[in-house]
Amino acid sequence: MAKVPEANVQLVKGNTGDFEVTVDGVLKFSKQELRRFPTDKETAGLVPG
Repeated sequence: MAKVPEANVQLVKGNTGDFEVTVDGVLKFSKQELRRFPTDKETAGLVPG
């Protein structure tokens, strides 16, 4: 599993089943756009550190 620097993570429950990663107000990953979940490595790369 990839190591991720300290991060403030918040789960926002919705009704559509979307999975999105937003960093400092910028959308970095969208399951709806890519039609898949990110890998552990991709997730770690989304967080600056």
